Amino acid sequence: MSESLMVVFGGTGFLGARIVREALLAGYRVRIVARHPGTLAVSSPRVDYQTANLLEPATVDAALNGADAVVNAVSLYVEKPPALTFESVHVAGAALLARHCQELGIPRLIHLSGLNPDPASRSRYVSARGRGEVAVRDAFPDATILRPGALFGDGQGLLATLAGLTRLPVIPLFGHGDTRLQPVHVDDVARAALNALDDSTTRGRVYELGGADTLSYRGLLEAVMRAQKRRRPLLPVPFGLWFIGAALLSVLESPPLTRDQLILMETDNVVGREAAGFADLGIEPRGIDHGR
Repeated sequence: MSESLMVVFGGTGFLGARIVREALLAGYRVRIVARHPGTLAVSSPRVDYQTANLLEPATVDAALNGADAVVNAVSLYVEKPPALTFESVHVAGAALLARHCQELGIPRLIHLSGLNPDPASRSRYVSARGRGEVAVRDAFPDATILRPGALFGDGQGLLATLAGLTRLPVIPLFGHGDTRLQPVHVDDVARAALNALDDSTTRGRVYELGGADTLSYRGLLEAVMRAQKRRRPLLPVPFGLWFIGAALLSVLESPPLTRDQLILMETDNVVGREAAGFADLGIEPRGIDHGR
């Protein structure tokens, strides 16, 4: 294991950085690959950094040199055209990486996606995630695909966002707040990636990763407020009004709310009833109480 090199694309991100940490604990040498790899420095003689762009084949090949395993943890939630779009990152970039891993004979590829990817979705984000999975599987049939729910942990992610909302005098809900979510601790997903690499039977399989708690959006807000010993009225707001607001905010460089985020909130974001998941990877996921 000490001689194995894991290359983590997106290794400076919220999830990618945790995967790097788990890989180091497991004895891997790690190469962190990102557009700006010095953003989150990890001090270890078993870590090196490399700049690469998923749309530039030469930089991808250089980053893959000597790799025994590759994890694609690159994510994009708000588009910044023309360079950074859901299509370029989650479809074209993911496909290029998978194709080059296959051509170079790299034995393992872990691809991080998300719950409920649908190539036909009217959400550009969800559609790109779905088409990206298809492209990865076409290029690298043995790729293991992980679909985590909304991430939380270490004061970041979904629960931190909801905690910020509770500072408002009145908290607006998406519709009536009935959409069900299954938030997942970021460290559990990172451990799942390592466990998948250690188990050859995960090749070519898909795992849906949700946390121990399944709650409505309203229920999540109420749980966060209870933990903070804070009370705020919850105001149902029709999705139609939210979409109007998102359209107005779309002119901003980094809008706080997008059309794609709203589409995500219209449907439940939970693990499928028959899906393989954490239990198949030997992990008991944590609940939201571990996110505070």
